[in-house]
Amino acid sequence: MTKLKLGPLADDKPVKISVELPAAVHRDLVAYAQVLGRTTGQTAPDPSKLIVPMVERFMATDRAFAKARRDRSGQVAFGPAEKSG
Repeated sequence: MTKLKLGPLADDKPVKISVELPAAVHRDLVAYAQVLGRTTGQTAPDPSKLIVPMVERFMATDRAFAKARRDRSGQVAFGPAEKSG
């Protein structure tokens, strides 16, 4: 079985976005969605729904970004699930 970096997608409230992708990237997103659907036993998700989890995963695993975020001039960095007082 293929081990993908993304698992089943959460069924969140949709948010409308507009982004321009090179055709090759779109083809890869479509192919990834198809593989993800087969791997999870679900219908292939809309390729646009892959963008946010992929970006989140990329940022979560970028050590330089995490370090810069922690070291950012003494300020506390808040993630999407955190709120300031």
